[in-house]
Amino acid sequence: MLQISDIRQTLDMIDNQHLDIRTVTMGISLRDCAHPDMGSCAQKVYDKICRKAEHLVETGCAIEREFGIPIVNKRISVTPIALVTEACENGNPVAVAKAMDAAAKACGVNFIGGYSALVHKGFTHGDRRLIESIPEALAETDIVCSSVNVATTKAGINMDAVALMGRIIKSCAALTADNGGFGCAKLVVFANAVEDNPFMAGAFHGVGEGECVINVGVSGPGVVHAALKEVKGQSFDAVADTIKRTAFRITRMGQLVAQEAASRLGVPFGVVDLSLAPTPAIGDSVARILEEMGLEICGTHGTTAALAMLNDAVKKGGIMASGHVGGLSGAFIPVSEDEGMIAAAKAGVLTIDKLEAMTCVCSVGLDMIAVPGSTSAETISAIIADEAAIGVINQKTTAVRIIPAPGMDVGDTVDFGGLLGSAPIMSVHKGSAADFIARGGRIPAPMHSLRN
Repeated sequence: MLQISDIRQTLDMIDNQHLDIRTVTMGISLRDCAHPDMGSCAQKVYDKICRKAEHLVETGCAIEREFGIPIVNKRISVTPIALVTEACENGNPVAVAKAMDAAAKACGVNFIGGYSALVHKGFTHGDRRLIESIPEALAETDIVCSSVNVATTKAGINMDAVALMGRIIKSCAALTADNGGFGCAKLVVFANAVEDNPFMAGAFHGVGEGECVINVGVSGPGVVHAALKEVKGQSFDAVADTIKRTAFRITRMGQLVAQEAASRLGVPFGVVDLSLAPTPAIGDSVARILEEMGLEICGTHGTTAALAMLNDAVKKGGIMASGHVGGLSGAFIPVSEDEGMIAAAKAGVLTIDKLEAMTCVCSVGLDMIAVPGSTSAETISAIIADEAAIGVINQKTTAVRIIPAPGMDVGDTVDFGGLLGSAPIMSVHKGSAADFIARGGRIPAPMHSLRN
């Protein structure tokens, strides 16, 4: 039975520990919007998004009011646009990006994801056309997000795509230089991308998904941090159990919101993504959870072990609370979006190398990392290749969202505001990887991919 103490505990989590539903994301298939003419395709995309998502925001707001549960973001993800525009015989796919932007604004959401391509084994003409348009698309739209999948455990790593993405990221930074390279904050390079991720900037509606679906991303680093204060000095058995119990409560709330939103909108419930997603707010940090376990500062020795346990315990607790857990589901470590990570990076303890080690055990990868604006495209590509290798070998999703901030160097800080926060410029290694990246081709899939 539901006890008064349970209600009070949940209210305290919302009021004092930053518990919220981070996003209710509607996934929409645009496969039926394909058309030989780019302008006609763009119009069909606009019309369908507006038709499917016209009540998304008002429904989310109504649930917020009725249940008293904050829903921070309402978002849309769509079929990878490279697939939708493949048949277009002329025109620039940026026209579709602008249609997405206009439709998302008309629906009132804060981001729309899916200006994407899946090129883990090779390019089609449509893939290459879309990828080369990404800098222009992100510079000329406000809330469109983009992603490119360059590797999978089954296919290996498309190093031609890795090399291209280094150049694309540099172009994004240059075209949005007046805003600190903000375009790069809306672009993710994946290995093993998932089809039902509700979080931006990497969300897209996968080809295995249905016509329309509701996916929910929960949060709650502050809740986990507060819970761990109750077991200070106790063994890791108690720590793991506390995290599992807390993750269960957080995910139950997400399940409730997901089912309610899906029912009211008349579309299927997809998944709950139970990732711990931090914000720049004090008390809403994954880094502070790791420090509560006994680390003096995030990034010091022991950080990877602490993060591994956190990620595992969150999944074990959350999976029992929802019939369908999916997306990324774990702990995010975006530097600019986590005040504890920012502090550790500014102190020089949290480095890119340490973050790379941490991505072996967390839910995504090198996220919202700012580097000097002078960083070469080849160095960025090499960083992507390293992260893709971690994902491919370990059969997990990894990603890179990196900002070569124009005109900035180590010691500076680029500020994006809001949930995207601010990122201290982190140093990169000086040794060149240009000859490595220039080889091209594919790094073959690992032996353990041959499961059939």
